[in-house]
Amino acid sequence: MNLDIPLADTQLADPLSMATARLALDTALQYASNHGWRVSVAVLDGGGHLLAFGRSAGAPLHTIDLAQDKALTAVSFAMPTADVGKRLRDAPDHVRQCLILRPRLVPMGGALPLHLGDRLVGAIGVSGASEEQDCDCAKAGYDAITRNVHR
Repeated sequence: MNLDIPLADTQLADPLSMATARLALDTALQYASNHGWRVSVAVLDGGGHLLAFGRSAGAPLHTIDLAQDKALTAVSFAMPTADVGKRLRDAPDHVRQCLILRPRLVPMGGALPLHLGDRLVGAIGVSGASEEQDCDCAKAGYDAITRNVHR
């Protein structure tokens, strides 16, 4: 029996570590704080499970769920939520109606998928500021991870 299976073929868990998730979270929250925005930030693994969460003091309570749901939307579609929104606007009516009825689908900007090479490992979602500002916060968290990985 040959047991020489490459390690990459045996890994079932996502390679997004808690430290990496915290780096994205802390960077996004700091970016928001530097701009005076009150937001919630969620980092999910590739299976859509919450890894890290933080909320600025004074961020509206509904942002807690929206940040997580934006991240879930990004991980589900493996694309930024702003792009999901664009595709949904261009979709046939029956497709749009079906997807809009999904309880946790948030097709508006503010979340980015996180990739390690070609592998989807998670997503970061932000809610509380404008759509564009949420995107900027998510990008700050994403950039912190990519800078850290490519050192």
